[in-house]
Amino acid sequence: MEKSEPPIDAAQLSTPPPAFSFRKRLRWFSHKIAATMFVTDVLPGVAAKARGYAQLTRLDRPIGIWLLLWPVLWALWLSSAGRPDPHVFIVFVLGVVLTRSAGCAMNDFADRNFDRHVARTRDRPLVTGQVDPIEALALCAGLGLIALGFAMTLNRLTQLMTLIGAGLVLTYPFMKRFFPIPQFYLGVAFTWSVPMAFAAQTGTVPPRLAWVLFLAGLLWTMAYDTMYAMADREDDRKLGVCSAAILFGDADRFIVGIMQLMSLFALWLAGSELKLGLWYGLGLAGAAVFALYEQLLIRERKPDQCLRAFLNNNYFGMSVFIGIALEYLFNQ
Repeated sequence: MEKSEPPIDAAQLSTPPPAFSFRKRLRWFSHKIAATMFVTDVLPGVAAKARGYAQLTRLDRPIGIWLLLWPVLWALWLSSAGRPDPHVFIVFVLGVVLTRSAGCAMNDFADRNFDRHVARTRDRPLVTGQVDPIEALALCAGLGLIALGFAMTLNRLTQLMTLIGAGLVLTYPFMKRFFPIPQFYLGVAFTWSVPMAFAAQTGTVPPRLAWVLFLAGLLWTMAYDTMYAMADREDDRKLGVCSAAILFGDADRFIVGIMQLMSLFALWLAGSELKLGLWYGLGLAGAAVFALYEQLLIRERKPDQCLRAFLNNNYFGMSVFIGIALEYLFNQ
């Protein structure tokens, strides 16, 4: 009669044989981890939700952060003669990222019923159901509170101006329903950081310099957001929402050009106020070249070219800042 083998202890199945090499033990352990419910079910869901939040806040498209950041950097450098306070600098950079992200979440919440009818926006997370509307509001509130917390470390005037800026950012997404030029409102919201930067750096808002620079940023924002609106003009017209591109009609290119010229002129006035020289002038000249290139891009009003012109404004803002930075680096 054949001998029966002794029963196998269940504990033996849960531990690797002692003869296993270190590499085999590591492979066995990784397989055990990969088979757990946390890895197979929980982590993929968390990763998908994180991707949805990143898309909702446009962290995967940082162009908006740069367009918001350039006027802040202009103001911080001009208000401090090229030596911004490190604490103020960090607060404003983080504030730009947080505020822009919160504004995008609120914008998508406000536009969730419009976005599904536009080819370029119908894959946004609130349209696809990847993120719920209540989650978008909670994310907007959370990011806004963090930004507000950072602002509370600055002086009293900046704190008060932060509250005004928060109101502008939260109400902008609803302007396109009735305000004929929502780009103007966006410009005020985006460029409010300029007088805030002066207030944080100097404790006051110079009546000439700060507001001339604010006007430059406002006109520049209106110009590039009109280019963006030109790409969506037909969809916006069908949906019945307002935009500068619809209001300006066939005069859109001309008016955008005028706004670009006025923005450059206001930047020149700011430089004259501070007696800035060659490097600043070269920075403005570079920005003017980029503005001309954008006019070439939008000449046929093709949506993809209008979007390229919008994106090119990153180099306009960068050119101005490089001119300011080099001016203080070499001539002050």
